[in-house]
Amino acid sequence: MENAPVGRGLAKVKRFVAVYGAVSVAVLVVVVILSVKGSEVTSFMWGRTGGMLASAAVTYWLTVLASRGARWAYVRVRIISVVVPIAIIAIDSVPGALPPWFVAMQIAGALTLVPAAFAVNRSDLRAAFSKP
Repeated sequence: MENAPVGRGLAKVKRFVAVYGAVSVAVLVVVVILSVKGSEVTSFMWGRTGGMLASAAVTYWLTVLASRGARWAYVRVRIISVVVPIAIIAIDSVPGALPPWFVAMQIAGALTLVPAAFAVNRSDLRAAFSKP
């Protein structure tokens, strides 16, 4: 983006999304290790882990495209950064569905997107990507 504050704002969002991705990878590593050791790892846990990692990759890619000026990508990052943490916390709040360590790691990942949601929804970024 040609606007420096907008570029800095999106760079900050990219960092938060990268941390979300790193937590997603950490969850995957723990699930793989437990699976290899013979601990019970459910298909639901595999699906949640894969979904979290996939959403991190897609969100990062969209943030990169938004930083290059793609309004459609910016709009999607705004939506994802708000909806994904809510969805993760809501699903992980189902009592007994997942082990507490897994819930804690997933929620930690979700919480890394909260500051991204605030950053990407700032008025200067919204103005920079307003409809023509």
